[in-house]
Amino acid sequence: MGRKRKGRDISGWLVVDKPAGMTSTAVVNKVRWALDARKAGHAGTLDPEATGVLAVALGEATKTVPYITDALKAYTFTVRLGQATNTDDAEGEVIAESDLRPTDDEIKQALLPFVGEIMQVPPKFSAVKIDGQRAYKLARDGEDVELAARPLWVEELVLVDRPDPDHVVLEMTCGKGGYVRSIARDLGAALDCHGHVKELRRIWSGPFEAEDGLSIEQIDEMAKTPALDEHLRPLEEGLADLSELKCTPEGATRLRNGNPGMVLAGDVEYGDEAWASFDGKAVAVGVYKSGELHPSRVFAG
Repeated sequence: MGRKRKGRDISGWLVVDKPAGMTSTAVVNKVRWALDARKAGHAGTLDPEATGVLAVALGEATKTVPYITDALKAYTFTVRLGQATNTDDAEGEVIAESDLRPTDDEIKQALLPFVGEIMQVPPKFSAVKIDGQRAYKLARDGEDVELAARPLWVEELVLVDRPDPDHVVLEMTCGKGGYVRSIARDLGAALDCHGHVKELRRIWSGPFEAEDGLSIEQIDEMAKTPALDEHLRPLEEGLADLSELKCTPEGATRLRNGNPGMVLAGDVEYGDEAWASFDGKAVAVGVYKSGELHPSRVFAG
């Protein structure tokens, strides 16, 4: 029998504005410690040098993490033109250089093929698994890593600033699994000038925005006090992209026991995924079928 994790049984989301130089796992550990929480996880890894919104789920909210991971996200990032690195960011070794510098119009034209459904090859230094091992580990060991292209939905990719000939600032909205470093690398290749990410910030992820996030310093200041609890957001925010269906008292009881439960009519169709609520609290997520929700995830009452 496994050892029960110590800590408070609290649920909700804490939005953090992650600083550069800190891993996403370290942020989660900090939040868990500060709130003395029993269970915590995050919705979408950020590279250590990246900044911006990192939504930390606590307790029952961890069951809603997949819906934030699958949601659209927006990034603003600076591409250093004229240099390619082995990591596709500023932390890596420069492996190729070019004196060519494209014009703004050339960059705008080159961005067009990156919008819509695209195929993207992840960076060699990434957490993608190859035969059970992380790609970055194989790359660090000097192995020639070859990663397969993956589909990515890019909602928008625009040029927002050109501070100097060597740098371009872009903003991208994309779906799950996007690598900004790959965008910078492939854009540099398309422009025949090379490129890598110099700075990266995630400005929003699903319903959560970086400007609403707490800094690590604020979390430290409020750690172990009720003041930090006041910044917790309800787990229901993690279900923002799903339709809500209200359920009857009997339906709520059945759903919490893992059985199909009756829900009131709503704007959903047969076979749609939705979430059921009772007295404003999430009861379960599941598939709607003929007046009932068939649960796939159940939340403790």
